[in-house]
Amino acid sequence: MRRPEAARLTVIAGPMFAGKTEELLRRVHRSRLAGLRVDVIGHRLDDRAGPGRLSTHIGRSTPARMLGEARDVLEVLDGERPDKLAIDEAQFFGPSIAPVIEQLLEAGIDVEVAGLCVTYDGEPFDPVPALMAVAEEAVKLTAVCAVCGADAAFHVRLAGEAGDALRPTAEQVGGSESYQARCRSHRLQRPDGARNR
Repeated sequence: MRRPEAARLTVIAGPMFAGKTEELLRRVHRSRLAGLRVDVIGHRLDDRAGPGRLSTHIGRSTPARMLGEARDVLEVLDGERPDKLAIDEAQFFGPSIAPVIEQLLEAGIDVEVAGLCVTYDGEPFDPVPALMAVAEEAVKLTAVCAVCGADAAFHVRLAGEAGDALRPTAEQVGGSESYQARCRSHRLQRPDGARNR
């Protein structure tokens, strides 16, 4: 006897400005067209679209439950069982989102996750790389380098108005006013053209 198909984990990763949220919302829309019940979760630190909405850098948005902790994901579902759960900005939930996602998968709920796989200084941004390793599908997107136009797998934090380097944290949300996408050749170049380090 053939077992029913298990739930699937899809991870959409890349640097800032790569279109991760846009791709996640495209997949949400497609799943809804197919008649699936899809719930959307975002992190409350990302409030650019206002309360209760998830938005992309180019303006597409959808209603979402904006949460602060990984454990809140299970609490907000409270026994409900959507066909699919879409989670944006997974990096803000931290490594504790991984066991929550595993519980959802074991309950038969497909999970699609979008998030940064690298920090502003080019280091792996947990938990996204770990989730990519165990996903049925991992999609790695690139942005466009703000210096030369090449594929950009990184993003950098820009200097403050006074020229002082800002002290970014993993929980600092911003857009093009604070970050730039960069290719490998230009990721160490400061906005003034000098090289870091």
